[in-house]
This record gives sequence, C-alpha cells and structure tokens, in this order.
Amino acid sequence: MKLAAISDIHGNLSALEAVLDDIAAQEVDQIVNLGDILSGPLQPAETAGLLMAKGFPTIAGNHERQLLRLRDTGAAPDLATSDGYTAAQLTDEHWTWLRGLPPVLQLSQDVLLVHGTPSSDLLYWLETATPGFGRDGSNGLRAATDDEVRARLGETRASLILCGHTHVARAVQCGGSLVVNPGSVGLQAFHWDQPHDHHVENGTPHARYALLEQRAQGWTARLCAVPYAWEPQSRLAAERGRPDWAYALATGRMPPRPATIAA
Repeated sequence: MKLAAISDIHGNLSALEAVLDDIAAQEVDQIVNLGDILSGPLQPAETAGLLMAKGFPTIAGNHERQLLRLRDTGAAPDLATSDGYTAAQLTDEHWTWLRGLPPVLQLSQDVLLVHGTPSSDLLYWLETATPGFGRDGSNGLRAATDDEVRARLGETRASLILCGHTHVARAVQCGGSLVVNPGSVGLQAFHWDQPHDHHVENGTPHARYALLEQRAQGWTARLCAVPYAWEPQSRLAAERGRPDWAYALATGRMPPRPATIAA
C-alpha cells in the first residue's frame, strides 16, 4: 500500500493544487487529509469545493470543530480572524460536508488518522511547547521526548498513525507504531499561546506532504516539500489584513514581534 498524507491546508488553494500535482506523479493508492482544512484569509470556499469533489478520506481538525461551534452560535463572524473570515465564505453545502467529517478515522487495521493525538485535536504529539519564548532566542518549541510521544499514544495501536496540527513534518517510531506528521500544505509558520507562547517556523514557504509505503519490513515515510506560487498568496493575505500570514507564507517564518497572531 502506498499513501499520500496531507494536512493543515488552511484554505491555501495554490499550495494544495501544487501538492496534488506532485502526488499525481507518485502513483499512490490513496490520499488522506488530516484536518485544519479551510481556516485562514485565502480561498476557503474554493478549497472546500476541490476537496469535496475529490472525496479523499478526511478527518476534522480543531479548526473544523471551532468553525462548527461558531456556526452553531449564530453570531456574526469576526472577519479579522481566520475562523471568522472562513465562516463568512462557506455555503450550506460546505457546512454539511464539514459536519460529516469524523475527528478520528481508522483507515484500515494498520492505519489510523488523527489530527493532534488520539485523545485530543489540540494536543501536539511530536512537539512540546515550553516556557521561555523569546529568551535567548528560544521559539518556545522543541521535539517531544520518547516518553512524551509514548504517553500521548496511550492505548492506541496501529502500525502507522498519521497526525497533523503542529505543521511540522516529522516521523517517530513509537513501539510498534510509526507516527508521521506530514507537515502543513498551506501555512509554514504561526504563533500560538497554548500551553505556552511559541512560534512554529519551518524556515521555507514550501508546501509539505508525506508519502507512506508499506513494505515487507514495515512502513517507509518520505517527507516532501513542494514549491508553489506563494508570493501571490502572501499578497492576498496582506490585502485581507493579515500581515502575520503574509510574512509566514512568503518566508516560512514569523515576523518580528509584536505581529504574533495565531493561525
């Protein structure tokens, strides 16, 4: 079996199209989508339309849950926020699709899809946020220890577990499970303040995805970075009042503080 995993598209249609074009040359059996699909100042409705037409196995991320909660309140969305801008663009057909996405999906006995960890769509799995953001140049984020990765696995068992949420491409063997984060298709840097202030910065604006192949000896993972036309997307984010996104899309880094708005 050969899979391609995509995650954290965040409405970046240009990045998604470039990734799908790259995957098309890889002769995969299945493409899977790990959530955080639409939220951002770019092309949420167009991204939803493309993915609905493709019909990939797809799970909800924390932003899908947040969007639906916003929808259910009936309050007018704040267009200055990622979820608020997105909510204002979606049609009833898009909302119906989002409501049907599961938070976790057992693709097969060997393959499990989650957004954060098996127990939470908000918990980082392969990274850990730490106190001290900005101290001696710290970005407040480090790779998770083996003990942390195992604790977040809990009782879950599958030979391949695919996760997203952190936007950082990484593969870690945890007992009998290979845990793989394909990285983010659409946003290569962001700031978040939970559980501590930290920056995620991948250092280049390339769109990310992962290729997974099951062989006799086990699963292989190849982490891929794809160039695309990121400058027009950066300009679009700036036009829509998101200088933080504009900088991140163009560079893969966060701008100097205080422009540290969350994804």
